[in-house]
Amino acid sequence: MSFPFKSLAGALVLLAEIFSIHNIKAQPGNPSAGRRFIQDSLRAYVERGRRLWNIPGLAVAVVKDGQVVVSQGFGTRAAGGQGGPVDGNTLFMMASNSKLFTGTALAQLEQEGKLRLDDPVRRYLPGYRLYDSASSQLVSIRDVLGHKLGLKTFQGDFTFWNSTLSHAEIVEKMRLLKPVYPFRQDYGYCNSGFVTAGQIIAAVSGGQPWESWVQARLLTPLGMTNTFPLPDGIAQRPNVALPYSDAFGPLSRLPFDELHNMGPAAGLVSCTNDLTHWLQFQLDSGKYNKNRILPWATLHRTREANTLISADKSPLFPIHFRTYGLGIFSADYNGRQVYWHTGGADGFVTNVCFVPEENLGLTVLTNQDNQSFFEALRYQILDAYLGVPYVDRSRQLWLSAQAGRADERRRLAALAARAARKAKPVRPLTAYAGTYQNPVYGTITVAPQGRQLLVRFGHHPNLTATLDYLDGDTFRLTYSNAAYGIFAAPFTVEKGQVKSLEVRVNEGIEQDPYLFNKN
Repeated sequence: MSFPFKSLAGALVLLAEIFSIHNIKAQPGNPSAGRRFIQDSLRAYVERGRRLWNIPGLAVAVVKDGQVVVSQGFGTRAAGGQGGPVDGNTLFMMASNSKLFTGTALAQLEQEGKLRLDDPVRRYLPGYRLYDSASSQLVSIRDVLGHKLGLKTFQGDFTFWNSTLSHAEIVEKMRLLKPVYPFRQDYGYCNSGFVTAGQIIAAVSGGQPWESWVQARLLTPLGMTNTFPLPDGIAQRPNVALPYSDAFGPLSRLPFDELHNMGPAAGLVSCTNDLTHWLQFQLDSGKYNKNRILPWATLHRTREANTLISADKSPLFPIHFRTYGLGIFSADYNGRQVYWHTGGADGFVTNVCFVPEENLGLTVLTNQDNQSFFEALRYQILDAYLGVPYVDRSRQLWLSAQAGRADERRRLAALAARAARKAKPVRPLTAYAGTYQNPVYGTITVAPQGRQLLVRFGHHPNLTATLDYLDGDTFRLTYSNAAYGIFAAPFTVEKGQVKSLEVRVNEGIEQDPYLFNKN
């Protein structure tokens, strides 16, 4: 499975595929069954799922045969029944669902003759470099949109996500990311590639930034008046869902991600009422309300298979292949071609999906990031409309995820038990204090604060972490933003001198730890 979201939800879906076997025989579509599910069962199914997965609020929309079948909210914008009810205009951070808007922009610029997708990136960004010189020369626009730069999924995102780095600085730092796969061979989900794509849009459109192109060419013509290409000021908007997670403890409120610098990869904010316009546009070959917004060739270009993700039969779903186009996934599903993308900001996971052969589109928006119900509901709706025999997808994914959830609880409990002993550190806290450097991230500082150490992050002024002593030269690292997690953080000591600190974050942000060397 792919992991295009900043949460543990992707891991839960993957666990479901690994540990659950379900063989389904293809059957013809059944629109009447789909309508019955929406009319008779949707509310009960969603409310059961919200309780099971601990989700404060959710919104869902379905478009069928050009008509909006449902665009409805469930639960409340804040936990504990607070914040007012979710409705079709409630805003959610869409995160990676922004990517198809970026891919669409570049496909249209190609249609207009301003670039070719197979052009080298350096034709438009002359200073662009990857880790090695050969890849730097060869890398094309198609490569950066197709997640095949040789990087690991989310590589570099701890440095980029929520940081003060500019678009240009993110692109500049990509040359420091050492690939783990051969260039163009393996799929590795790369947010900074889409930031690069945004810089190309500006370069070929007379300096027009990504967000201006999206607003002028897509959001305004589609009448998406309650959709914003960037999340700036989202907390001050009147009808917005608040972000939550229970990944590292009880359900807790998270700060809104600050993703101005990641706009082409993750900036969009929207609601189900507006997303029905986007779905109708996708299902009507680039038209909305009978008006041509973009040529069909542009949409078709975004859907062409660019990167092979998997050609193995899924043990859980009626799927045999997965590919990636220009900001959109594609798969077969019970004999139909399905296009979709998920998105995850801290505290939000969402998806947008359409099936042109059935003239069917849907979207699910949620404000709790440690759950797979947002995907279970998508599959449940697809099952209903595409003739798949009923299986409770929510329960199926929930049961499959329990082993992983239990392991995480045990890991956190073990760290808490070690910290609770309040052992005396093997050396004074001042020995650990100082400035530390990582070649990709840059600088962090460590300073004593009472019985703890306090870590400050150079590119994340709103993020700190406390270090509570465990044993040896290892501390428990707890971030001020709960989305980043709780981990063991070992210092390396040589000949009595502290040399380095290993820092890890939630795998939904970045999968590998960073080693910071003490200056």
